[in-house]
Amino acid sequence: MPDNPRRDGLLSLADGQSESLKPKIAIVDDDAGARKALARLIASAGYATDSFASAAELLASAGLEQFNGVVADLRMPVTDGLELQRALGERDPALAVVIITGHADIPASVSAMKAGAVDFLEKPARAKHLQAAIARMIEHTQRQRQSLAAGNDRRTRYETLTPREREVFALVAAGLLNKQAAAHLGITEKTVKQHRARVMAKMKAESVADLAVLAEALGARPSVEDLREARGLSARSDSAG
Repeated sequence: MPDNPRRDGLLSLADGQSESLKPKIAIVDDDAGARKALARLIASAGYATDSFASAAELLASAGLEQFNGVVADLRMPVTDGLELQRALGERDPALAVVIITGHADIPASVSAMKAGAVDFLEKPARAKHLQAAIARMIEHTQRQRQSLAAGNDRRTRYETLTPREREVFALVAAGLLNKQAAAHLGITEKTVKQHRARVMAKMKAESVADLAVLAEALGARPSVEDLREARGLSARSDSAG
């Protein structure tokens, strides 16, 4: 059975874990020998690998979401490791990267770390250093994907709110009382309570504190002028009563 020209990683089952359940690392290096050495080293830690001879090959592959991280050489023809890192940031912002290089390059290492690389290692990378960097990379990718998924879920729930419910959401989350929100919106306090109950249910919030956290994450805040107006209207209403 012929080898896949892009797939020269050695996949080990030594740890007894199903291959499909293993974290998968993409290796990108134009040197075939370096790819094989990295694949062997990474596989020895119990990870699956898929190797690519260029950044273009990785970017053209189906489904970056299958990978838990990318180990990329710094110096490659056409698209180098830093350019690949930027491209991956646009395609899959959660996918973490470790940059390796055979040449000490402090400016490049600073650029890589500023752009979000988990680590910058010199070749030949020591097993313990590479494996520690990969463990951090996998954890970072998982954490970022969970955060993005949570953000998408918040946004989806927010989009189910009606325009009026969004107004009530923003005002209540900002700390306004029902009567203050009612005065500002020109509706009854009872109506505000009804909208608030629907907002709580749709946003899966159990308290006003939960709403405040959600509003902060979504950027759903009333303007300073609206807050002042709402509090002023409520105060005038109380004094008139």
